[in-house]
Amino acid sequence: MSREAMGFDVVIVGAGPAGLSAAIRLKQLAAETDKEVSVVVLEKGSEVGAHILSGAVIDPGALSDLLPDWKERGAPLKTEVVKDKFLLLTEQGAIPLPGFVMPKIIHNHGNYIASLGNICRWLAEQAESLGVEVYPGMAASEVLYTDDGVVRGVVAGVFGRAADGSEKSEFEPGMELLGKYVLLGEGARGSLSKQVIAKYGLDADSEPQKFGLGIKELWQIDPAKHHLGHVQHSFGWPLDNKTGGGSFLYHFEDNQVAIGMVVHLNYKNPYLSPYDEFQRLKTHPAIAEILEGGKRISYGARALTEGGYQSVPKLCFPGGALIGCSAGFMNLPRIKGSHNAMQSGMQAAEAAFAALGADRSGDELSAYEDGWRASPIGTDLKVVRNAKPLWSKYGTLLGGIMLAGMDMWSNLLFGTFSVFGTLKHGKTDAMSTEPADQHKPIAYPKPDGVLTFDKLTSVSFSATNHEEDQPVHLQLADPNLPLSVNLPKFAGPSQRFCPAGVYEYVTDETSGEVRFQINAQNCVHCKTCDIKDPSQNITWVCPEGGGGPNYPNM
Repeated sequence: MSREAMGFDVVIVGAGPAGLSAAIRLKQLAAETDKEVSVVVLEKGSEVGAHILSGAVIDPGALSDLLPDWKERGAPLKTEVVKDKFLLLTEQGAIPLPGFVMPKIIHNHGNYIASLGNICRWLAEQAESLGVEVYPGMAASEVLYTDDGVVRGVVAGVFGRAADGSEKSEFEPGMELLGKYVLLGEGARGSLSKQVIAKYGLDADSEPQKFGLGIKELWQIDPAKHHLGHVQHSFGWPLDNKTGGGSFLYHFEDNQVAIGMVVHLNYKNPYLSPYDEFQRLKTHPAIAEILEGGKRISYGARALTEGGYQSVPKLCFPGGALIGCSAGFMNLPRIKGSHNAMQSGMQAAEAAFAALGADRSGDELSAYEDGWRASPIGTDLKVVRNAKPLWSKYGTLLGGIMLAGMDMWSNLLFGTFSVFGTLKHGKTDAMSTEPADQHKPIAYPKPDGVLTFDKLTSVSFSATNHEEDQPVHLQLADPNLPLSVNLPKFAGPSQRFCPAGVYEYVTDETSGEVRFQINAQNCVHCKTCDIKDPSQNITWVCPEGGGGPNYPNM
């Protein structure tokens, strides 16, 4: 296939905090040394920030390292945290937990409540002002290699294939974006990152990556109930002790609150629906009293990395590196990853710039690989490395929470010392799913349309849109497995773990036959199906660029 090609010094896939920080840092270094470095950032969303979803309480440390004058530049961080609250929820009550028992890294004073999507939009402006080329709506769908296995670039901007794979009249074969180095900053379970990790065996010496599903809504509430700068985190109900997760409620400007829940994807019960657990959460008195009388503005969902320190794969491969949550730099107990994503982008940029200055290309950026553990990223992650394994083994009610808290205190007070050493995760989230005959179905209440909503109504609040006449971007390795294995053995869990109603088991009214249906147009790009499917039969690939959610202020 004949394609046009454009060459750059560095090609960056993903206009998230990692990719944009890398681009900005490369241009800063070039300006400091009076050199020219060409940088392009590719973004699959219709605009920068369209696919970005996070809580988010932002630790501004990395931003201050990248752009010390971010306040003067008008960065959209306006609401500083003024109050932290921690709750253990029971079905009808809420037990406040004293802040002094929480390790200091868990506290949020000095952090900011913000929209990570808006921060990325602002970072893109800073990058473009430095000469970075930012291309939204350009989904990177393929990695390009040299004959000897070096990553040399990516293909982006393929448009106009029909659902059957044929070329429509408006077909565009895409463009080859070639780079001396390629940085992959696609976020959790990035499609190209997944391929590169497998091709080079980057995870051979690390623990399996672990994931959670974060579901979030943005509400405008009664001003009398709004408390600017208040942050509330909770765990417990509606999840049981065997199901990890927790919730957040953040008050920020314009009488808005961000309400969300993270469900750890190593849950065992295939009948569990993270979406419906989140809807139940909103009926709890401690949550409902804040939302009642308010109006939901937006909805979204996204997988996030939870494996931490021991699950970070090898970061470098011939011709490039993984950055941000493609590598898995989220700090789970803090529920924060953007600060580490930015740090990783800066560190990869510095390694790439030094390599370019030495007339290198296509090799491994070993300085980045060798340096991250002794950097702020490694320090941040190592202290909390045992929290996730302890929660998984002892539960996320008091047992696991108390052990994890004591372990974090030990690490903070005694120089990352832990009596547990470094615990292992053991198996993937897909392998954690147990057969349906070991569990009972869960009867979830019907949505009331006021506090709780059905999936399709919620998807409409994500502004999700895809060109319908294109190949399905949720690919089945074996089309028969959903009916031959997943339905009889696991009760068809995809219809429950997907927060967007993408997967259905439909019974024909006449014949009584069951078929597996994929409603790809509903997909909010959360990647949960790629992670949690017990048969590992679903692969998420990029649809046409610009397709997917269009998150405002998320």
